[in-house]
Amino acid sequence: MITRIRTTLRRDEGASAVEYGLLVAAIAAIIVAVVFLLGNRVNSAFSKTNSCISTTGVGC
Repeated sequence: MITRIRTTLRRDEGASAVEYGLLVAAIAAIIVAVVFLLGNRVNSAFSKTNSCISTTGVGC
C-alpha cells in the first residue's frame, strides 16, 4: 500500500491548458481587486500632485 501511495505522489505530469487558464484567471482577479481597493487613493494622490503643480506650490 505504501508503494502505491509513493508512485501516486511521484507521478509527474505537465500542467494542462485548464490549469494555466485557472492561474491566469486568479491573477486577473487579484489585479482587479487591487485596482478597486487602491484606485481612490491613487486618484487622490495624482489630483493633489496636479493641483500643486498647477498652483504656485504653496501648501503642498
